[in-house]
Amino acid sequence: MSFWKHNEKAFCDNTNNRQPLQQIFYGAPGTGKSHEIKKLTKGESVIRTTFHPDSDYSTFVGCYKPTMDEVDTQVVPVVVKSGISLQEPGTYKEKRITYKFVMQAFLKAYLGAWKKWADAGDDGVAPQFLVIEEINRGNCAQIFGDLFQLLDRSDNNFSEYPIEADTDLQQEIERAFMEHKDYKLTKAINAEGAVKDYISNYDSTLSEDIQSGRILLLPPNLYIWATMNTSDQSLFPIDSAFKRRWEWKYIPIDTRKENWTIKVDGDDYDWSDFLEKINKKIDSTTHSEDKMLGFYFCKAENNTINAERFVNKVAFYLWNDVFKDYGFDDAIFNDENGEKLSFRKFYKNDGTVEEAKVKTFLDKLGVTHQGETSVDIEEELQ
Repeated sequence: MSFWKHNEKAFCDNTNNRQPLQQIFYGAPGTGKSHEIKKLTKGESVIRTTFHPDSDYSTFVGCYKPTMDEVDTQVVPVVVKSGISLQEPGTYKEKRITYKFVMQAFLKAYLGAWKKWADAGDDGVAPQFLVIEEINRGNCAQIFGDLFQLLDRSDNNFSEYPIEADTDLQQEIERAFMEHKDYKLTKAINAEGAVKDYISNYDSTLSEDIQSGRILLLPPNLYIWATMNTSDQSLFPIDSAFKRRWEWKYIPIDTRKENWTIKVDGDDYDWSDFLEKINKKIDSTTHSEDKMLGFYFCKAENNTINAERFVNKVAFYLWNDVFKDYGFDDAIFNDENGEKLSFRKFYKNDGTVEEAKVKTFLDKLGVTHQGETSVDIEEELQ
């Protein structure tokens, strides 16, 4: 029996359902995608990174970077004509700029997964998670590079197609397995049989090629999970070839998670009712869920969202990212005088929030006060 068949241990949730090795949690902003991952990976080893427009292969995997390091410098004796040495030979410590390979999230997770694989006992292999926040905010093709090939997993959950590591990466992997305090192997990696009909280019076994860093291969205990905000799909569209290598888990909008209120001008408005009312308006206006608000779009303090936070976070988003392209014809965008409630009207001349305007907006939307029974705004206007 191959080692991997004996020692593989599937990661399951609390219902004993096996979790996918690669999955993207997606949904509207504030639905709790990161929270869902945090809940599922509680107590496990997690390495987290965030993609952004400047992310590339080197910031995801690693590269040589200049670092300030303390090095030994040789003392060169100075001898005068009389033969007297002005300095004793020897060495002294001096800080200089040197170049070192700096590991990034992928390489740390990769090494951690293989370390756990090699150390596995009778209880099986511990999972290693690599979590990528906002995966669509970076250019995935550029960031993953040839690692893209590793995302194809075979039936045994190893990468189906190993890839060659470049010289710098190979040397760093080999060094890490030999001497790094976090990844040094106390047992040899045994992955024989993981890749069908594997033939080494170096006259070695598969396990030796992995341990020497010559080839890259994802083990079955390396889970790569990511989040994607559907309202940001236009940043870096993910192509179909990349998409099909992931499982997709939709996180729906739940407006009734906790008992939060919006405190405005002495009144407490129901946050959940606000979400239901504004999301209905967003849906009827944009015909898309992408711009809707999840429960955790705006964080509360002691279950309360004050007027300033509501304006700076929620109103700003609604005025600038949602309704700006569709117009403000709806009656909810009129103030108490029937004039258009522009975003600047939420502020006084001294920069403080005009809470009366916030109150007008919430009242026009038909948001209930804490403890009141919700009345649909469309019904109220009839």
